[in-house]
Amino acid sequence: MENILSVAVGACLGLIGAVFGSWFTARRQDRMWLREQKLKAGVGFNTAVVQLIDYLRETRLSDDGAGANELASRMQEARSALYLLCADDTVDLAAALARRVWTSRPSEGRDDRRAEHRETEDLLRRFTHQLRQEIART
Repeated sequence: MENILSVAVGACLGLIGAVFGSWFTARRQDRMWLREQKLKAGVGFNTAVVQLIDYLRETRLSDDGAGANELASRMQEARSALYLLCADDTVDLAAALARRVWTSRPSEGRDDRRAEHRETEDLLRRFTHQLRQEIART
């Protein structure tokens, strides 16, 4: 009877260990997947924003259809993914950055518009830093 009890206890402990081990593994894989998705969305958003900022230094968004519209679509798609995956602070910065990019005007050598572009780039840096911190916490 003593042998059966010790075998049953050992089997139960082994089963509990296997269940917890698989649960921890699944949780770790979920976190890794989420981190990867946030990274992909962040890279896509940053890339589109940087390209739009560079583009908008020279011309307005409505002046050229195909090139600017493609960049704007990519930015919006990545921003939608960020909305689904990220925390409110990161989403708020992404929204502010997108609004800022939409209202950008060509600098045309004017100091005030150059200052607007610098402020947009500063906002991009803040967003990137926030996203980096969020990904590290994931």
